[in-house]
Amino acid sequence: MLFDMDGTLVDSEKLWDVALQELAAVYGGTLSDTARKAMIGTSMAASMRILHDDLGQPERDAQASADWINARILDLFRTGLRWRPGALALLRAVRAAGIPTALVTSSVRPLVEVALDTLGRDSFDAVVCGDEVDATKPHPEPYLTAARLLDVPIVRCVAIEDSSTGVASALAAGAAVLAVPAEVPLPPTDGVHQLESLTGADLELLAALLGDPPA
Repeated sequence: MLFDMDGTLVDSEKLWDVALQELAAVYGGTLSDTARKAMIGTSMAASMRILHDDLGQPERDAQASADWINARILDLFRTGLRWRPGALALLRAVRAAGIPTALVTSSVRPLVEVALDTLGRDSFDAVVCGDEVDATKPHPEPYLTAARLLDVPIVRCVAIEDSSTGVASALAAGAAVLAVPAEVPLPPTDGVHQLESLTGADLELLAALLGDPPA
């Protein structure tokens, strides 16, 4: 099992909203809804480019902006991280069944370490962060890396995602994909099973996505 983090397991996109709008205000502007939605599922570097362009300030230093956002998000994650509907129950069921499980996120390791205080460090056999791969989502590398760390063929993995960027990454890697949109609707896509939430998702559904017969 391969779980995305932001918007999939935890309702963290709203915290990103807070931090991004605060930084936009520091820069004397307001982040547009279109630009914010374009950031979902992207790397920090890409998000900062979108932010700067949206504010008409493309000359700003992306690393300086990223450092500001990461520091603010760390504070917000420590106090305001909440599970997405059904996510905790499914993760617990997967772990109880002894299924190898990885967290595959575009967030950087220091932020993920804080999130793991909520998610549980024993919830995952492997964790792949955005600053630990050469190419981030939508490139397949994050999911291929996770499957390799789990020593499970990628075609025997189910990836759960909330964003088009993450879905593209998982599909390109060759995983079965369960999409659960959070902030932005996802179009129907071949090879992607879509649910409104993880409430009610169970091991039987995951097996079916891999084409396994009912137990």
